[in-house]
Amino acid sequence: MNQLFSLLAAASFAAVVSLAALPDAVKTDSGQVSGIPAKDPSVRVFKGIPFAAPPVGELRWKAPQPPTKWEGVRMAAEFGPVCTAGGGGRGGRGGRGGARGNGKGAPPAAPVQAGPAPSEDCLYINVWTPAKSAGDRLPVMIWTYGGGFTGGSGSDPWYDGETLARKGVVVVTYNYRLGVFGFFAHPDLSAESPHHTSGNYGMLDFLAALKWVQKNIAAFGGDPRKVTIAGESAGAIAVSAMAGSPEGKGLFERAIAQSGAWMGLSIAKQRTLAQAEEAGKKAAGEHSLAELRAMSTQEIGQNLRGVQAGVIVDGWLIPQDESITYAKGEQNPVDILVGSNHDEGTFFGGGNVTAEQAKTRAEQSFGSLAPEFLKLWPASTDAEASASGLARSRDEVGWHMRTWAELQAKKGRKAYLYYFTHVPPGNGARGATHTAEISYMNGNPRNVTWTDEDKKLSEIMTSYWANFIATGDPNGKGLPKWEAYNMKTNDGKAMVLGDTVEFGPQIDVPRLQFFDKAYAAEQAK
Repeated sequence: MNQLFSLLAAASFAAVVSLAALPDAVKTDSGQVSGIPAKDPSVRVFKGIPFAAPPVGELRWKAPQPPTKWEGVRMAAEFGPVCTAGGGGRGGRGGRGGARGNGKGAPPAAPVQAGPAPSEDCLYINVWTPAKSAGDRLPVMIWTYGGGFTGGSGSDPWYDGETLARKGVVVVTYNYRLGVFGFFAHPDLSAESPHHTSGNYGMLDFLAALKWVQKNIAAFGGDPRKVTIAGESAGAIAVSAMAGSPEGKGLFERAIAQSGAWMGLSIAKQRTLAQAEEAGKKAAGEHSLAELRAMSTQEIGQNLRGVQAGVIVDGWLIPQDESITYAKGEQNPVDILVGSNHDEGTFFGGGNVTAEQAKTRAEQSFGSLAPEFLKLWPASTDAEASASGLARSRDEVGWHMRTWAELQAKKGRKAYLYYFTHVPPGNGARGATHTAEISYMNGNPRNVTWTDEDKKLSEIMTSYWANFIATGDPNGKGLPKWEAYNMKTNDGKAMVLGDTVEFGPQIDVPRLQFFDKAYAAEQAK
């Protein structure tokens, strides 16, 4: 592995020294922007570019509108404010309830980092580019952050794009509306919409960011024909939703999803517009839309509670439950790189369950399949139930990612499946938990000091990700061979990203087959 690391590091260094930063200023469709050098001067970063008008006042709970144009050159040296979630409830799983097996829903919201205070005026986009000129036409990745659709931002240092940019990728991050501001549905909002929908405002921000990339990324040296959408957890849910949406057609050609897909983190049907509208009516009470739009951000947080944040089947952006979309092969024809982590459940406290609770949940979740479930995930004692609870979280998320790979392969596209098993420094009993892989694929340690082994793994993973973004195939010189998913030849296997990097076992096939049955039963309801 030391020799491999040296080869990869040398290749990365050669790429860095051959590039020069894109000269200022860059012209977007709204005006010119001036960036600043990243830590490595071969990369230039542009922060806080408006990609939509502030969604405030009369634009609260409306589709994003074009930003106001400006004269002269706008200095893009500081990130814009992060989006506030207001009084929105926990969400992020895409379905109707909490993630089964551990009683939890989406991941807890990401902590707000230092910087501008959270605001409704938050629709800003950021670009890291290694291009020497606007004519370079480099591959592009646009990143959608996780945080349960109630937290997170494109300016989080975790998502800094410099490392991938040094490998020849134009990296884009952005903010989307969160919580009650991003996912409040109401019959009156649907009535005023030209598409007769409401509630998917955070997803519409994603769509607007993709359209901004199509219009503007060439000026930053990016190729609008080579766009990869990527995200983790709630961000991965959004990525899979957009990959299944007819509105996403032609806006990207590849997708990366880390620990999340259209159903969220467990098997369930997606929330419908009628369900979301009913919840919105209850939350709004006697307040009219005019009254709600006249309220301050703080007042919304106080008066509009109980709104679940997450993707809604609205009949337009998401025309139908995407389990149907994917089963029929109606999703967008894109290549994918998807996967999950060995210890997903430790992030949610999935092991805190007694034997009796585990048996009751199995019966509630799986009905007649409960005995089969309890053979695979036994719960004869509290200790065994806790261990099985964690294993079930791991296996169900892994099943979901494998299922997407299977359905995309059936559509004739390439699908690459990974399984992250490395335990980061300081993680201890949490192991390779949910979100643990983000630091390694982005090359950004988070509040820890990496060992040489951590650095080697990150070098390999950033190379895989950069290669896939560039070509649709993660493989490259000096890298362990990563096989494309094939149900007949390697089901239950994935690229294991751990202390050893090799293609090998992921989740036992009998466990995958159980979730196939449970999924079929859920869809038949």
